[in-house]
Amino acid sequence: MAHVVMYCTAVCPYCINAERLLHNRGVSNIEKIRIDLDDAQRVVMEAKTGRRTVPQIFIDATHVGGCDDLYALDRAGGLVPLLNK
Repeated sequence: MAHVVMYCTAVCPYCINAERLLHNRGVSNIEKIRIDLDDAQRVVMEAKTGRRTVPQIFIDATHVGGCDDLYALDRAGGLVPLLNK
């Protein structure tokens, strides 16, 4: 299973939905980086992604994007193969 990293905040409903989809696709461990607790990590996230919103999801070295991007990837049939590389 691929390594999944998600930049998130504590009460973000999009983060919760993204995590739910990942769990439904067999991901048992998500490395969560809480940008609401660490401003330096927010800066890192913005530099890596060019985005300011959460979640920002990485599967191994691939930046998937946010929750809508994750769901679109799943609908297109690309999420499971990316997770199983």
